[in-house]
Formats: sequence, structure tokens, C-alpha cells
Amino acid sequence: MGIKNFFKRFIQEEEGATAVEYAVMIVLIIVVCLGVITLLGGEVKNAFQTVAETLNR
Repeated sequence: MGIKNFFKRFIQEEEGATAVEYAVMIVLIIVVCLGVITLLGGEVKNAFQTVAETLNR
């Protein structure tokens, strides 16, 4: 049994389709998280700097 046949059977079976769906959902969640982190990263950094400056006084 070659790798090609293994993946072909894996995709055709129900369990394979479910695993692929879960993988797609995980990738989408990761992309959304990275986008949010990118958008809010600067604001969070500024907030932490403000707190650090306040504590150093």
C-alpha cells in the first residue's frame, strides 16, 4: 500500500472527511486569532507600557 492509496482511502472515508473538516476549522481559528493579535497588538503594547510607567513612579 502506497502513500497515495492511503490518502485516497482516508479522504473517501467518513472519518477522513471529518478529520479534514476539523483541520479546516482549526486553520480558520488560527487565522482569525493571528488577525486579531495583529490588529490589537499595538494597543495592548501601549497599555502595558502605560501600566509599567505608572508602577515605576
